[in-house]
Amino acid sequence: MNKKLVSAAVIATLGFASGSALARPYGESARVIEATPIYQPVSVPAQQCWTQPVTRYEERRVVQDVPQQRYVRDNYVGPGTVLGAIIGGVVGHQFGHSTAGRDHGTAAGVLVGGLVGNSIENAQNPGRYVQAVDRQVYVDRVPVTQEVQRCRTVQETRSEIVGYNVRYVYQGREHYTRMNERPGPYISVNVRSY
Repeated sequence: MNKKLVSAAVIATLGFASGSALARPYGESARVIEATPIYQPVSVPAQQCWTQPVTRYEERRVVQDVPQQRYVRDNYVGPGTVLGAIIGGVVGHQFGHSTAGRDHGTAAGVLVGGLVGNSIENAQNPGRYVQAVDRQVYVDRVPVTQEVQRCRTVQETRSEIVGYNVRYVYQGREHYTRMNERPGPYISVNVRSY
Protein backbone atom coordinates (compact mmCIF):
# COMPACT_ATOMS: atom_id res chain seq x y z
CA MET A 1 0.00 0.00 0.00
CA ASN A 2 2.92 2.29 0.71
CA LYS A 3 4.18 2.12 -2.88
CA LYS A 4 0.82 3.18 -4.03
CA LEU A 5 0.79 6.38 -1.88
CA VAL A 6 3.67 8.34 -3.31
CA SER A 7 5.04 8.03 -6.80
CA ALA A 8 6.52 11.53 -7.36
CA ALA A 9 7.24 14.79 -5.53
CA VAL A 10 6.56 17.93 -7.46
CA ILE A 11 6.98 21.56 -6.58
CA ALA A 12 4.07 23.80 -7.47
CA THR A 13 6.22 26.82 -8.28
CA LEU A 14 8.13 24.93 -11.00
CA GLY A 15 4.98 23.38 -12.35
CA PHE A 16 6.18 19.78 -12.50
CA ALA A 17 3.25 17.66 -13.38
CA SER A 18 3.68 14.12 -14.55
CA GLY A 19 1.35 11.23 -14.65
CA SER A 20 -2.13 10.75 -15.94
CA ALA A 21 -5.08 13.08 -15.73
CA LEU A 22 -6.53 10.86 -13.00
CA ALA A 23 -3.86 11.82 -10.42
CA ARG A 24 -5.12 13.66 -7.33
CA PRO A 25 -2.87 16.31 -5.67
CA TYR A 26 -2.58 16.76 -1.90
CA GLY A 27 -0.21 18.93 0.17
CA GLU A 28 2.64 18.09 2.51
CA SER A 29 5.48 20.18 3.94
CA ALA A 30 9.23 19.85 3.56
CA ARG A 31 12.06 21.22 5.73
CA VAL A 32 14.11 24.05 4.18
CA ILE A 33 17.89 23.56 4.43
CA GLU A 34 19.07 26.67 2.65
CA ALA A 35 17.61 29.73 0.84
CA THR A 36 20.20 31.59 -1.27
CA PRO A 37 19.21 35.03 -2.67
CA ILE A 38 19.41 35.51 -6.45
CA TYR A 39 20.80 38.96 -7.34
CA GLN A 40 20.27 40.76 -10.62
CA PRO A 41 21.87 44.09 -11.63
CA VAL A 42 19.26 46.81 -12.11
CA SER A 43 19.87 50.24 -13.62
CA VAL A 44 18.03 53.01 -11.78
CA PRO A 45 18.07 56.78 -12.34
CA ALA A 46 19.63 58.84 -9.55
CA GLN A 47 20.23 62.53 -8.94
CA GLN A 48 23.85 63.61 -8.69
CA CYS A 49 24.19 67.14 -7.24
CA TRP A 50 27.11 69.44 -6.46
CA THR A 51 27.69 73.12 -5.75
CA GLN A 52 29.92 75.32 -7.83
CA PRO A 53 30.81 79.01 -7.67
CA VAL A 54 29.25 81.14 -10.40
CA THR A 55 30.41 84.71 -11.04
CA ARG A 56 28.14 87.27 -12.63
CA TYR A 57 28.38 91.02 -12.94
CA GLU A 58 26.04 93.52 -11.34
CA GLU A 59 25.77 97.12 -12.46
CA ARG A 60 25.88 99.66 -9.66
CA ARG A 61 25.44 103.40 -9.97
CA VAL A 62 28.13 105.39 -8.23
CA VAL A 63 27.65 109.09 -7.47
CA GLN A 64 30.80 111.03 -6.74
CA ASP A 65 31.20 114.70 -5.84
CA VAL A 66 34.37 116.19 -7.31
CA PRO A 67 35.44 119.56 -5.84
CA GLN A 68 36.80 122.04 -8.38
CA GLN A 69 37.82 125.68 -8.58
CA ARG A 70 36.27 127.80 -11.28
CA TYR A 71 37.41 131.18 -12.55
CA VAL A 72 34.51 133.66 -12.56
CA ARG A 73 34.47 137.18 -13.98
CA ASP A 74 31.62 139.26 -12.71
CA ASN A 75 29.96 141.01 -15.64
CA TYR A 76 28.13 143.91 -14.11
CA VAL A 77 26.98 147.41 -14.96
CA GLY A 78 28.93 149.91 -12.92
CA PRO A 79 30.01 153.54 -13.03
CA GLY A 80 32.16 152.95 -16.15
CA THR A 81 29.14 151.88 -18.15
CA VAL A 82 27.12 154.92 -17.02
CA LEU A 83 29.96 157.31 -17.72
CA GLY A 84 30.51 155.80 -21.19
CA ALA A 85 26.78 156.14 -21.99
CA ILE A 86 26.76 159.84 -20.97
CA ILE A 87 29.87 160.66 -23.01
CA GLY A 88 28.51 158.69 -26.00
CA GLY A 89 25.18 160.52 -25.76
CA VAL A 90 26.83 163.95 -25.73
CA VAL A 91 29.05 163.07 -28.70
CA GLY A 92 26.15 161.54 -30.65
CA HIS A 93 23.98 164.60 -30.05
CA GLN A 94 26.58 166.76 -31.82
CA PHE A 95 26.23 164.92 -35.15
CA GLY A 96 22.60 165.46 -35.92
CA HIS A 97 21.37 168.32 -38.25
CA SER A 98 17.73 168.15 -37.29
CA THR A 99 15.85 167.47 -34.11
CA ALA A 100 15.10 163.91 -35.19
CA GLY A 101 18.68 163.41 -36.32
CA ARG A 102 20.02 164.65 -33.03
CA ASP A 103 17.70 162.33 -31.14
CA HIS A 104 18.88 159.37 -33.22
CA GLY A 105 22.50 160.37 -32.80
CA THR A 106 22.03 160.76 -29.06
CA ALA A 107 20.47 157.29 -28.76
CA ALA A 108 23.19 155.71 -30.85
CA GLY A 109 25.87 157.53 -28.85
CA VAL A 110 24.37 156.38 -25.54
CA LEU A 111 24.33 152.79 -26.77
CA VAL A 112 27.85 152.76 -28.19
CA GLY A 113 29.28 154.71 -25.26
CA GLY A 114 27.66 152.39 -22.72
CA LEU A 115 29.07 149.30 -24.46
CA VAL A 116 32.57 150.80 -24.63
CA GLY A 117 32.44 151.88 -20.99
CA ASN A 118 31.22 148.47 -19.85
CA SER A 119 33.93 146.72 -21.84
CA ILE A 120 36.66 148.88 -20.32
CA GLU A 121 35.25 148.41 -16.84
CA ASN A 122 35.05 144.58 -17.16
CA ALA A 123 38.57 144.40 -18.63
CA GLN A 124 39.88 145.93 -15.46
CA ASN A 125 38.01 143.40 -13.31
CA PRO A 126 40.51 140.52 -12.80
CA GLY A 127 37.83 137.95 -11.81
CA ARG A 128 38.04 135.47 -8.98
CA TYR A 129 38.16 131.76 -8.23
CA VAL A 130 35.18 130.14 -6.57
CA GLN A 131 34.86 126.68 -5.06
CA ALA A 132 32.40 124.47 -6.96
CA VAL A 133 31.33 120.85 -6.78
CA ASP A 134 30.73 118.76 -9.87
CA ARG A 135 28.55 115.70 -9.35
CA GLN A 136 29.61 112.78 -11.52
CA VAL A 137 27.47 109.68 -11.94
CA TYR A 138 28.90 106.56 -13.51
CA VAL A 139 27.96 102.88 -13.69
CA ASP A 140 30.40 100.38 -12.25
CA ARG A 141 30.27 96.65 -13.07
CA VAL A 142 31.05 94.65 -9.94
CA PRO A 143 31.71 90.87 -9.97
CA VAL A 144 29.49 88.90 -7.57
CA THR A 145 30.23 85.23 -6.85
CA GLN A 146 27.52 82.90 -5.52
CA GLU A 147 27.38 79.17 -4.79
CA VAL A 148 24.88 77.52 -7.15
CA GLN A 149 23.64 73.95 -6.88
CA ARG A 150 23.77 71.93 -10.11
CA CYS A 151 22.13 68.52 -10.58
CA ARG A 152 22.01 65.90 -13.29
CA THR A 153 20.38 62.52 -13.69
CA VAL A 154 22.75 59.56 -13.92
CA GLN A 155 22.14 55.84 -14.21
CA GLU A 156 23.34 53.82 -11.23
CA THR A 157 23.57 50.06 -11.18
CA ARG A 158 22.70 48.18 -8.04
CA SER A 159 21.90 44.60 -7.26
CA GLU A 160 18.38 43.64 -6.33
CA ILE A 161 17.08 40.32 -5.06
CA VAL A 162 14.79 38.81 -7.69
CA GLY A 163 14.21 35.44 -6.03
CA TYR A 164 15.68 32.62 -3.91
CA ASN A 165 17.25 29.28 -4.76
CA VAL A 166 15.80 26.96 -2.11
CA ARG A 167 17.26 23.61 -1.06
CA TYR A 168 14.90 21.43 0.97
CA VAL A 169 14.50 17.83 2.18
CA TYR A 170 11.43 15.78 1.39
CA GLN A 171 11.22 12.11 2.47
CA GLY A 172 14.96 11.95 3.09
CA ARG A 173 15.99 13.30 -0.32
CA GLU A 174 17.27 16.80 -1.23
CA HIS A 175 15.38 18.84 -3.76
CA TYR A 176 15.82 22.29 -5.29
CA THR A 177 13.35 24.96 -6.35
CA ARG A 178 13.24 28.65 -7.07
CA MET A 179 10.88 30.95 -5.13
CA ASN A 180 9.99 34.63 -5.44
CA GLU A 181 9.83 35.14 -1.64
CA ARG A 182 12.20 34.05 1.13
CA PRO A 183 10.70 30.86 2.60
CA GLY A 184 10.30 30.09 6.26
CA PRO A 185 11.65 26.89 7.90
CA TYR A 186 9.14 24.76 5.94
CA ILE A 187 7.62 24.93 2.48
CA SER A 188 4.56 23.23 1.04
CA VAL A 189 5.05 20.61 -1.64
CA ASN A 190 2.37 19.10 -3.85
CA VAL A 191 2.37 15.34 -4.11
CA ARG A 192 0.39 13.41 -6.68
CA SER A 193 -0.85 9.93 -5.98
CA TYR A 194 -2.02 7.38 -8.53
